[in-house]
Amino acid sequence: MGTRTVSINTDIGEGFGVWGVGDEAPLMDQVTAANIACGFHAGDPDILRRTCEMAAARGISVGAQVSYRDLAGFGRRFIDVPTPTLVNDIVYQIGALQAFARIAGTVVSYVKAHGALYNTAARHPGQAHAIAEAIGLVDPDLPVLCQYDTVLWHTALDAGLTPQAEVFIDRSYTDEGLLVPRSHPDALVVDPSAAAKRAVDMVVTGSVDAVDGGTATVLPDGAATIAMCVHSDTPGAVDIARQTRELLGRNDVALVGIGGGRHD
Repeated sequence: MGTRTVSINTDIGEGFGVWGVGDEAPLMDQVTAANIACGFHAGDPDILRRTCEMAAARGISVGAQVSYRDLAGFGRRFIDVPTPTLVNDIVYQIGALQAFARIAGTVVSYVKAHGALYNTAARHPGQAHAIAEAIGLVDPDLPVLCQYDTVLWHTALDAGLTPQAEVFIDRSYTDEGLLVPRSHPDALVVDPSAAAKRAVDMVVTGSVDAVDGGTATVLPDGAATIAMCVHSDTPGAVDIARQTRELLGRNDVALVGIGGGRHD
């Protein structure tokens, strides 16, 4: 296993107006990084401020969870946004979160695309370039969370950015190492002990069993730091995060933030 370290991140702050979110404190207590919705697929100014304050109080990393402008579809629908417009949309979202992070006494320390934008950028050069260009314009030192060996991974490297290899504790994989569509009956991994064991296996082997029976490579050789995601709307998310955290600890894997952040 070497000296690999792990951050556990979660998509969070995903309410809007009267469609609020439940008590997110228990999940925030288990993670080391918060991917905060920036208003395009979810999140409003009240939620952004409150969620940044929750993260700052715990000393965990704050990440901009950027998306298509798609409140109705929760950012899970592909939208063929022209590259220049998508660049500006992403810059806008990062900037909004930066303002609320500053008020809370913390900073935005990484960027992660949400939902359909995340999955599309894994294959779509134009949208991958939009994400990379936006980050480069705002702060080229911000890591971008993405799946290893995807179009976005290589685009980030070519742009001089830092791609952070990310795996998913609660999602199933295709044999290409990409996420199984949510419409698939086995898209989610909801048993906490099974999810935790699989997470540790990914850290150790750099691979994961795919739904078709094959094996997919999900981490580069020698990756020192790995980002692991559990979605806040996955059933049992708190237990999944807690058991993963505990099992990683029993295997001497250190937990860290992303681009900074306390993890005790």
